[in-house]
Amino acid sequence: MNITKKKILVLAPHTDDLEFGCGATVAKLIEEGNTVFCAAFSACKQSVRKEFPEDILITEIKAASEILGIKKENLILFDYNVRTFNFHRQEILDDILNLKKDIQPDIVFIPALTDLHQDHYTIAQEGFRAFKFSSLLSYELPWNNLSFNTASFMKLGEKHIAQKIDAIKQYQSQAHRAYANEEFVKSLARTRGVQINAKYAECFEVIRWIL
Repeated sequence: MNITKKKILVLAPHTDDLEFGCGATVAKLIEEGNTVFCAAFSACKQSVRKEFPEDILITEIKAASEILGIKKENLILFDYNVRTFNFHRQEILDDILNLKKDIQPDIVFIPALTDLHQDHYTIAQEGFRAFKFSSLLSYELPWNNLSFNTASFMKLGEKHIAQKIDAIKQYQSQAHRAYANEEFVKSLARTRGVQINAKYAECFEVIRWIL
């Protein structure tokens, strides 16, 4: 099923989660005429390596978003401290409800409801609470997912994977991460592609899909 001329919201706990979880899908959706909004809830200033400015991830997400095609005005940044989201559930829910009111998205992407990272788990739970009557998909982050139901796939081309890789490369402050690796990114996309007889894909858990 083609998705065109839709408003799509990605809830990203941290500034790089969209790129890792669904960067190639976002690039393709924008290419096909959809409007994508990204709301990132923390720039992780408290955990940035000392050799970088504490706000480096804000600079990096702006550069990465441009590569994927996200308009500057559609990038929304909040300033919660990393690993403290569970103490701010109501404020986060209020922020998400305001996004719902302002954007009125047709489709929402969130982390998996079983994501092991405490911030990801909070965004997934509060995102589900806010958008339980909407089409809702969870993106894959294998290093945080104890299990992941590969129920929905987006077929992708070389150019979409290249955009994802280029976007991830903007995150020099995260280059030390094992998953911030071009070979891994491409291999995972190839694996998901094989599952649906395509060259590349990203996969998603279906929480709600309203036809």
